[in-house]
Amino acid sequence: MTLRLFRISGLWILQALLLAGSACARDSDVLHRPPALASAPQDKYGDLVRMGHAIVTDTLGKAGRYSGNRLSCSNCHLDAGRKPGAAPLWAAFVAYPAWRTKTDRVDTFDERVQQCFRYSLNGIPPAYGSIELTAIAAYAHFLARGLPVGPDSKGRGFPLLGKTGLDPNRDRGRVVYRQHCQNCHGEDGGGLPNMPPLWGFGSYNKGAGMANVATAATFIKANMPLGNPVLSDQQALDVAAYIDAQVRPPDPRRGLLSIFR
Repeated sequence: MTLRLFRISGLWILQALLLAGSACARDSDVLHRPPALASAPQDKYGDLVRMGHAIVTDTLGKAGRYSGNRLSCSNCHLDAGRKPGAAPLWAAFVAYPAWRTKTDRVDTFDERVQQCFRYSLNGIPPAYGSIELTAIAAYAHFLARGLPVGPDSKGRGFPLLGKTGLDPNRDRGRVVYRQHCQNCHGEDGGGLPNMPPLWGFGSYNKGAGMANVATAATFIKANMPLGNPVLSDQQALDVAAYIDAQVRPPDPRRGLLSIFR
């Protein structure tokens, strides 16, 4: 009798685990729909959420004491950090703490934001407890409302590229840039009104994720030209190689001479 009960209870436990696993799998396949900013509450938390949104969309204007270039967070985290496949903030918020090979440690979400300021914004990291860092975290938390904690949210980061069989080529990339990118970002890559610079000293530095050709290519393939992403995997790799070969601020970890590498 005892053995039979043990077997029955064991089967119930196994079924529960299988159901939980399938539910988790279904949850990870569902694309998260972040709440509208207008639904943020009219209280201190809501005020921080709205401030975070303002910083993400106008970083130089709202967090200029920490920013070192002309970029805003939303130039990479498109649609104010809401767009899947464009490093959405909601997916990042539930993925941290997480191990990063770039830092050789487990980073928190706040530390990840600090790194964005240091490299992508070529500035200095906002201090722990600063109003800017607190507001960005509150905004990301708001966007992630209802999303399970974990690294496997559908739409996180940028979609991976397939193998093309060819290495990235800067010369081909120059042609792609002139055909598909120049109208918005300028012949010299310095950007146009309301369009970000892709190189030069107003853009991200050599320590940024976008300074990695593979990373930049995945972003470009999924999202550029803005609103009409039409490039092939190879074109995305080629134009990323061309963009990242241009002059930009040095990696702060490697000193001024890294500008020539």
